[in-house]
Amino acid sequence: MPPALIKYATEYDYRLHYQRFYCDSRVTTFDGLRVYFPRGGFDHAFYESAHRRQADKSIFSRERAERIDWIAAALQEGVAELYEGWDNRQKISRPDRRVAIVYDDYVVIIQLQLDVESATFVTAFVATEEALEKIRNCPKWVQKK
Repeated sequence: MPPALIKYATEYDYRLHYQRFYCDSRVTTFDGLRVYFPRGGFDHAFYESAHRRQADKSIFSRERAERIDWIAAALQEGVAELYEGWDNRQKISRPDRRVAIVYDDYVVIIQLQLDVESATFVTAFVATEEALEKIRNCPKWVQKK
């Protein structure tokens, strides 16, 4: 069961929430990875593109923002589906990117660091059926030690 949706009046309130609970706090995955949240990550995670092909990330997404607490919950969910991330430029899957699917269609992506003990948050979103199919066509993610 996912956490409750967060309902704030403004985008600024969501930004403060992200900074306080993610950037300024310690978030650890179910398997012990420390996840770092860059302040600039808010704009990537909580904005959508007006035009899909342009990828301009110009529109604040309340749907994404209301699920802000789902990010930590997804990272800490031990039964998440885990897949390698897809590199659109090189057209290959990447084992240094981990894609977690939880709550049927919620996706959280992290970039693993070279030390393999930490990662950086990339984005999170409610995925379409088409996106889920693409993710599930990638190899399952396997932890390297």
